Amino acid sequence: MTSPQSDPAPQPPQPPQGHVHGHTHSHGPAAPVSKHLRKVIAAVVIPFATAVVVGLIAFWPGGAPDHERTGVGFDRQTQDGKVVQVVKVDCADVNAAQVPPTGDTSTPSGREAVNEQEGECAKATVEVTSGNDKGRKFVEVVQPDAPRQLREGQGVVVAYAPDAPRDLQYSVTDVNRKIPMTLLAAIFALAVIAVGRLRGVMALVALAVSFAVLTLFILPAILQGSNPLVVAVIGASAIMLAALYMCHGVTARTSVAVVGTLISLLLIGLLGSLFIGWADLSGNTDDNTGLIHGLYPDIDMSGLLLAGVIIGSLGVLDDVTVTQTSAVWELHQADPRMGWRGLYRAGIRIGRDHIASVVNTLVLAYAGAALPLLLLFSIAQSSVGTVANSELVAEEIVRTLVGSIGLVASVPVTTVLAALVVSADRPGASPSSSTAAAPARTGRGRRRKA
Repeated sequence: MTSPQSDPAPQPPQPPQGHVHGHTHSHGPAAPVSKHLRKVIAAVVIPFATAVVVGLIAFWPGGAPDHERTGVGFDRQTQDGKVVQVVKVDCADVNAAQVPPTGDTSTPSGREAVNEQEGECAKATVEVTSGNDKGRKFVEVVQPDAPRQLREGQGVVVAYAPDAPRDLQYSVTDVNRKIPMTLLAAIFALAVIAVGRLRGVMALVALAVSFAVLTLFILPAILQGSNPLVVAVIGASAIMLAALYMCHGVTARTSVAVVGTLISLLLIGLLGSLFIGWADLSGNTDDNTGLIHGLYPDIDMSGLLLAGVIIGSLGVLDDVTVTQTSAVWELHQADPRMGWRGLYRAGIRIGRDHIASVVNTLVLAYAGAALPLLLLFSIAQSSVGTVANSELVAEEIVRTLVGSIGLVASVPVTTVLAALVVSADRPGASPSSSTAAAPARTGRGRRRKA
């Protein structure tokens, strides 16, 4: 009775297959292709990585250039402050003479003028808590219909205007949000580490590297007058290499994702350059870009717009290319006899679902960011053609469509690259074969013990 129970053929292969799949999914094969193919991939990736390093050295800015502060917008000296007292006062006693009433309360300006004269204002005493004037106090009057109201004990950001009269040198510009923002970042990091473990840690390290490249290289280099497109391509490539290899390991599979991402980024750059120029998009559409252009008139604002398109598309591109490459590798692991055409057809079926979800995500992300602007157009009852033709919206349309085209193209490009590479593996040269065989011998050992 013992022998028949240990002999059935369908039982032994099950544990090895499950083991191999679980190992591959968790860690990925260290070297899933032959040495010859790894050398071919290295011959492509190493020169590219070397070119990125050379570009970083050649365009390294050494810090942002100094300039004299204008006191406009974000270009102001700021310090931390704290609201120490808030009292209610009659608006007429503090600012009635500043805005004369229009007499027409049906208009927004008329209602605002009446409120400023007849409403109840908040008179806040604010103490400066940092800088050379730490401990100095000043008074801030808040209108009853102001979008931001102050409360006692609240942390605020105060702007300093050294050329103004002493009583008017300080003013509240914003609320201090450092504590909730820091707490939210900590919760995010803990969630990533709790779920991703070592991969989560490496993902956070890669995120830190991305921010370092952005703040230490891309932004200062653009401010120094370097071509924004060249700087963005070099910086995005550095971010891509660091993020992919840190998070997914230095393997042939990761290298295929790197090549697929690079090809897609080049496509996005070409399309973006073509249509930004063709649509005459200046990149100077709001107060912030206007301030940048005023402070640094030599910056190519349309080039800055294109750089933003490339960098903004990179994060989603990484996700698509890594997913497609992993899918093809897993399909090959499940059926090593499948040729590159079969792998491509199976992989592209997975990619079609990915395309639908990613494009929708990208469009909604840009629409969400531009929601206040779209609301203004809706209030004005503008036609769809008028809205789309305005430069503010046209920028977002070009940004969205160019990025989406690059994402769509990345699926077949990465899938065919992965299918060609993994199917060209020489028989017996793949560690996956030996990995699959080892558990099988273990299974036979278990049968003999049984």
